[in-house]
Amino acid sequence: YSILRLKPANSVEKDGTGFNSLLDEIVGKTSLIMSLVSEEFPEEVPPRAEEITIPADVTPERVPTHIVDYSGKNHAIQLELANVICIVYAVNNKNSIDKVTSRWIPLINERTDKDSRLPLILVGNKSDLVEYSSMETILPIMNQYTEIETCVECSAKNLKNISELFYYAQKAVLHPTGPLYCPEEKEMKPACIKALTRIFRISDQDNDGTLNDAELNFFQRICFNTPLAPQALEDVKNVVRKNVSDGVADNGLTLKGFLFLHTLFIQRGRHETTWTVLRRFGYDDDLELTPEYLFPLLKIPPDCTTELNHHAYLFLQSIFDKHDLDRDCALSTDELKDLFKVFPYMPWGPDVNNTVCTNERGWITYQGFLSQWTLTTYLDVQRCLEYLGYLGYSILAEQESQASAITVTRDKKIDLQKKQTQRNVFRCNVVGMKGCGKSGVLQALLGRNLMRQRQIRAEHKSYYAINTVYVYGQEKYLLLHDVSDSDFLTDAETICDVVCLVYDVSNPKSFEYCVRIFKQHFMDSRIPCLVVAAKSDLHEVRQEYSISPAEFCKKHKMPPPQAFTCNTVDMPSKDIFVKLTTMAMYPKKALRSNSKFLTAAQESEVRWVKMINSLGFDICSYLRYLLTLSHTVNCKLCMCVKRLRPHIDELGAMLLADEESSIMHQVHAVSFVEDSIFMESSLGPRLLEDRHVTQADLKSSTFWLRASFGATVFAFLGFAMYKALIKQR
Repeated sequence: YSILRLKPANSVEKDGTGFNSLLDEIVGKTSLIMSLVSEEFPEEVPPRAEEITIPADVTPERVPTHIVDYSGKNHAIQLELANVICIVYAVNNKNSIDKVTSRWIPLINERTDKDSRLPLILVGNKSDLVEYSSMETILPIMNQYTEIETCVECSAKNLKNISELFYYAQKAVLHPTGPLYCPEEKEMKPACIKALTRIFRISDQDNDGTLNDAELNFFQRICFNTPLAPQALEDVKNVVRKNVSDGVADNGLTLKGFLFLHTLFIQRGRHETTWTVLRRFGYDDDLELTPEYLFPLLKIPPDCTTELNHHAYLFLQSIFDKHDLDRDCALSTDELKDLFKVFPYMPWGPDVNNTVCTNERGWITYQGFLSQWTLTTYLDVQRCLEYLGYLGYSILAEQESQASAITVTRDKKIDLQKKQTQRNVFRCNVVGMKGCGKSGVLQALLGRNLMRQRQIRAEHKSYYAINTVYVYGQEKYLLLHDVSDSDFLTDAETICDVVCLVYDVSNPKSFEYCVRIFKQHFMDSRIPCLVVAAKSDLHEVRQEYSISPAEFCKKHKMPPPQAFTCNTVDMPSKDIFVKLTTMAMYPKKALRSNSKFLTAAQESEVRWVKMINSLGFDICSYLRYLLTLSHTVNCKLCMCVKRLRPHIDELGAMLLADEESSIMHQVHAVSFVEDSIFMESSLGPRLLEDRHVTQADLKSSTFWLRASFGATVFAFLGFAMYKALIKQR
């Protein structure tokens, strides 16, 4: 809301409270206001015009303007309410011109802050009474006082330049010269150069150091809503070529040429052009990015998370490609610094390299780049909005704001009710006592073995790790968070989609900590938990707890402990990360599968499967199926087989005696493999390798059982047909 205040140049101060018009000489400021309103010169002029407001729709800048005429006796001056001050003098009165510098400008500057002085407009009225101009006298004054925006000569009687006067007054408020240009130095101010340099870097979409015709047209369209004609583009470049030697390169506008053009606009009084560009890119009058631009409104209901949508990932992909100059799918240190030149500070520290995937040289890869943005969006969406603002997302993507790049997921309770989720990012809190191997688990998600982990400096350690995991062919992000190893977790440390309880197999006191944290925070929750036996390459010792980790998991209907080690030659196994992500995606199914145990019939089948695998094509397999067939087929041969049942069972028991205990300890694992969500992952290499019947074993056994059954059926059919033919004969 622009407030315009007109001050008489021939009034004097009284008691230091305001301006009182002694009216020794009339300068015509009230006549100017009345001529603007009525569009004709008033025959009778009151001592002071009433305060008026010009509507926005009748002004060139579409801004309402409030005009206050200070001329009455004892009228208090409220400079803090003004946005611009017009000092009126009479061009035919030298005394009124002298008082501009001797009285009014010093007085105004005295009452205003030096760092935010009000713009001044010098108005020379009564130009109809003289045939000469006062500009020669006024120009030295304008050069002396930088707060003077412009000078206008006008005539209230002839209506000369009346509209232009108030247009320039509005322009001085909306498009001030002060923040942009230094008249003494005749060049743009550093803050303006910095802002325009950022705008140039954003607009240079191929990062070749110049703005080609396509980029210039895009820039013109987003700032001024109209493209430039080819001839106009060539004319602009010709002007730059004539004045700046390296302003044009490869038929494109360089940064130096771009800055020259804006300097030229300002010098020619067209600083509204520069301000239009600056405001389109989010800058305020102080050349700072506005909070409204950096932090657009985004409502996030409780129990909802934030993710980047498809358009945001496409934008970030273009940013990565723009700065990956050597096309090695990784950003070097210099390339990353170049990317963040449009930021006022370096947003990523050295810990980021230990949070996301990097190549063998420690450079952030394309996947790591997207992962870090995904992490920022999930943990601190406001910071993500700020970062996207610095990159110019809303301008380049032609969106209203950065908020259009964010997807707010639905309430987690709805996902549980519908038994499906639309989320792509899942958080796993990694819990365990100090030294149990939590950091190893985090770094293993990034594909780093123990040798690479030892190269990480302590001050660059990260408590987060994020990477993509494929579950049933779907790409999801798994975010691991190494929570504190204190005896109690905070509420924030218990908020997650799945919990990874890590204990050290070589430390007898390690598992007890996991048990304590589980019982305190997760035993009664609906958050699925997975126990990981870390450092499984070391000698396993008995844990100092009443029951073993396997028995504890069985008791609390959890999956059996998963053996894990990052002391490998190649990348560590990612099986546990697939399991964790799957449990986070389907928490109800995971909990239901964990509580499923084998029936007596299933236990018997496990024993028979083992026996048949041991015997191969031996007679016991055939006898077993003859016995099964005898329940439905009534013949003498079947009756004979029934009599052999005790001997068959005894033989099977003898063959399975050595394997009975290990099978029965983990009988629920067969059902877990068949029905649970962990179909695609293998079991641990050491801790549990002999305690599970794998899915491959079951499939192989099923094949031979069916083959044996088929052979038996054909044998019976052949024998029956033989008997029938004998009887006929």
